[in-house]
Amino acid sequence: VQLQASGGGLVQAGGSLRLSCAASGGTSSRYDMAWFRQAPGKEREFVGRIRWSGGNPFYADSVKGRFTLSRDNAKNSVVLQMKSLQPEDTAVYYCAADTPPFAILSMYHYARSYEYWGQGTELTVSS
Repeated sequence: VQLQASGGGLVQAGGSLRLSCAASGGTSSRYDMAWFRQAPGKEREFVGRIRWSGGNPFYADSVKGRFTLSRDNAKNSVVLQMKSLQPEDTAVYYCAADTPPFAILSMYHYARSYEYWGQGTELTVSS
């Protein structure tokens, strides 16, 4: 599975932005998708995950209520809609895919739970 993330850019605090991740090369669309982010000098951080069916989105506490995950299996893509952005959201955002057998909930936030990674797209939020 190849993942291509896009949509990053520069936005002012309080603004919104939409990141997309397009998947290709897989034999099926039955893989869960997630977003992570990594700020300069910090470890990669889990942002959210959505099931292969498009249901049960799960978010990190730091983005809950501000970020929304959705997916379009017909287009093999997942979207991260972000609002009320803050400077602390500044990071490189990576999409990732987990194939069966899927990680359990307690493992969602570990990068090692994901077999495939996109190249990252950078978001900068100015104050």
